[in-house]
Amino acid sequence: MTDIYRAIADPTRRKILTLLSRNEYTQSELVERFTISQPALKKHLAILVEEDLIAERKEGRYRVYRLKRDNFKDQYEKLQQEIGGVLDSKLLKLKTYLEGEIDGESH
Repeated sequence: MTDIYRAIADPTRRKILTLLSRNEYTQSELVERFTISQPALKKHLAILVEEDLIAERKEGRYRVYRLKRDNFKDQYEKLQQEIGGVLDSKLLKLKTYLEGEIDGESH
């Protein structure tokens, strides 16, 4: 199961996902778009591959990366549901609290 939180926790990985949402890139093309080293970028790519959000294929001596759109979409929807559930719970508690204040209850 994909750990979307691990995948998007780092701003570099979020930028990689954004870039790959627009186009496929080789590892060297991605390195050109960042101020980090090639080994550091490779570690970020490995995490995204491990979390099954991007795919990697060899083309000659190059590795080409692309966003796995279906997996990303599924994980994004699950993330929205989880966050939505947390927010709904917090809003319900706030509503209950405020309604108690209006009714004259002291908290």
